[in-house]
Formats: sequence, structure tokens, C-alpha cells
Amino acid sequence: MSVAIGIGGITVRLHTTDAGFLYMLQDRYAGFTSQSDAADCEFEVELTPSAIVSDEDVRVWREEGRWNLSRGDFRAVWDPVARRGRIRQAANPYSADTVLRIVHTLLLAREGGFLVHASSAIRHGRAFLFAGLSGAGKTTISRLAPADATLLTDEISYVRREAGEYYAYGTPFAGEMAKPGENARAPLGGLFLLAQGPENRIDDVPAAEAARALLTCVLFFAEDAELAGAVFRSACDFVERVPVKRLTFFPDQRVWEMI
Repeated sequence: MSVAIGIGGITVRLHTTDAGFLYMLQDRYAGFTSQSDAADCEFEVELTPSAIVSDEDVRVWREEGRWNLSRGDFRAVWDPVARRGRIRQAANPYSADTVLRIVHTLLLAREGGFLVHASSAIRHGRAFLFAGLSGAGKTTISRLAPADATLLTDEISYVRREAGEYYAYGTPFAGEMAKPGENARAPLGGLFLLAQGPENRIDDVPAAEAARALLTCVLFFAEDAELAGAVFRSACDFVERVPVKRLTFFPDQRVWEMI
């Protein structure tokens, strides 16, 4: 039994022998599952009878050509050449969710994309990112979005570079709104660095400052100098090609008139 989960145009198939866990994954990733037999990566999921629980933080390192992924609640190994791996975890969706995020960051780093702490939405054919760490207002700006906006996520945005242009994709990685984004994509029209204040205002941001702020929000887990350098170069390229502004906003719907 398996479920294929397609995010950002990349499909990861998870195999399991547990029907209950399969149904849990299908529900968790509703709107992002695929019926296709093709997959970019595949994982065998081994469920443990009880949770692997410790205070260990996420670690991602490469050894003998394979990526090792671990946290207090899971252990995983992935061969990037064979595009196959295995996960050992308890029967909950959170461990698999983290493995998916890590694998996508590894794949995207090679092609100039990244996952970033940002909400995002499509309006008038263009996608807009609203970046910031916890408390910056990502969920607030998402809740204020008008009816004609398509919400891609309120927490973690998916950015890919395709033929020299950057696109944002919807993700199932939800924040406070506790609902997945729409499975849609659009070319990026801009990135807004969020700040809450007494008025709605948009200010220019120098390229160096924009790159630093973007890197602060990019999700990257690997202990790998080569990939870290690739992500740094991607951030610099991004701010040269995509307008980056600072958006100071008061939490009411009028802010979207400026966007």
C-alpha cells in the first residue's frame, strides 16, 4: 500500500503495510495526493510499536553518498541517486511531514529553489510571499486576504526556479490556520518582509538586506557546506530577479489594496 504526495511538482511516494496509517496520510495530504504510478522519490515507512521519543533536534548529514535524517521522533535514510529511502517512526503524520520537508529542501537546493517561512497567495495571476519568523504576521495577512486571492500557505512557502523565473506553489504545510493551501502555482510578483505597525506602508529594501532577511527565513537543515553555498547563491539570485519590499501593516483588509 502506498500514497503519492505531490508538492511543488515533485512527487514522493510513501509505502506502508498499515492501512490505518495510509488513511491518515491520505487525509493529511488531501488535495496533494496523486494517482500516478510515477514518483521522484520513494520511502518505505516502518512503524514502531511506540514513539521514538527524545529531545534530539533535527539533524541532516551525508555519509557514504546517503542522506541521514533524524530527530527525536524518527530516523530516516535516503539515497539521492536511487531516489529511495526508508523511515522508522511512530504512527503519526508529523514525522513523515518533517521528512518530506527535509527531502524537498535537499532537492530544491540543487535547482535554485527553497522552502521559506512565509505565507503566500495568488492574486491577478501573480504570487506574493509574505516572509517573517513566528509572530511577524504571516497568518494575519493570510486571514485578511480578499475573496479573489488563492491562498497557497499561511506558514511555509515553496519556491522553484523554472526557466529563469521564480514560481510559488501551494503546500499542505499549515500554520495557525490549520488548513492546507491550494494545490496551485503562479509566477512570483514580489516578496514582502512583514512588520506590524500603526499604518500600512511599503518601503524599498536594499538587495543585501533583502538577501539577509530571506536567508533568515529559509528552511535548511543539512550539515553540508556545498548545499549551504547553493542556497546562499539562490537567495542572492532571487532578490535580483524578484522585487523585495518591507510591508508594515495594520491588521485590516485595506492592506491588500496596496498589495
